Amino acid sequence: MADLSRAHMEAFLEMMSAERGSAGNTLISYERDLEDLQGFLASGKKTALTAEVEDLQRYLAHLERQGFAATSQARRLSAIRQFYKFLYAEGLRDTNPTTILDAPKRGRPLPKIMSEQEVTRLLETAQQEAAEPGPEQASKLRMLALLELLYATGMRVSELVSLPAKVLDQEGRFLMIRGKGNKERLVPLSRAAIVALNAYREVRKTPEDSKWLFPSSAKEGYLPRQVFGRDLKGLAARAGLKSASISPHVMRHAFASHLLQNGADLRVVQELLGHSDISTTQIYTHVLEERLRQTVETHHPLAKQAKNPD
Repeated sequence: MADLSRAHMEAFLEMMSAERGSAGNTLISYERDLEDLQGFLASGKKTALTAEVEDLQRYLAHLERQGFAATSQARRLSAIRQFYKFLYAEGLRDTNPTTILDAPKRGRPLPKIMSEQEVTRLLETAQQEAAEPGPEQASKLRMLALLELLYATGMRVSELVSLPAKVLDQEGRFLMIRGKGNKERLVPLSRAAIVALNAYREVRKTPEDSKWLFPSSAKEGYLPRQVFGRDLKGLAARAGLKSASISPHVMRHAFASHLLQNGADLRVVQELLGHSDISTTQIYTHVLEERLRQTVETHHPLAKQAKNPD
């Protein structure tokens, strides 16, 4: 390792262990990361003592080309920053080139969604269970109503479980939802949601003065979202789905993605979800991008030629 060789790295690692109390695994990671950096710099006839900001930027770009995730790049940058702080504090460098390095941008993760077939299977299982007479039928009809409302409107789970009982007095196919910031929005109800809501109305057991659609003995007075989430996972398991990947929030994502997949306008989806900023809704455009790709591959003459070469 050229002019700072092994001694400077070992001094740095000793400092991190003695003064910072870094764990053994952390020190091993630092050592590995710094050796990788030194190897990259050496290919350009540089060392950690002679490297400039541009050299370190090239190293980060190299990591990205190698397929390192933003989180892995950020971890390596953290090790490099610590090392250069040490070199500067020890007088081995006149400047610290890492002070103006930008951390790699972490891409916003795509939302988990369910396919239309999975949602159909979940709803069909809920319908079958709700149709079975017995002491648990009321709770099963409640679950069906919750699911149909959730998939019909894309409500946040907090908005769903805290719906007021006066919803039952509404006529027509629209529902007024009070969301974040006390803002109200009007969303349409599907025919299936209306049927499930009416069936639930017949078995709903609650004091006459309860103001909640889904009352509970919990301190809030309505069904806790954690209870709904737990029951949803149980239903998913009975439907033969991976329950670990299904939640009320995932169904909200499915609502939005399925609308876009079937031609809905992004602004309409924004309004239905209650997003104040369309940039929040744009995370779902990956669905549109995939649909456009499939359209081109299916209908573009060059794509057809590639699939059926002479």
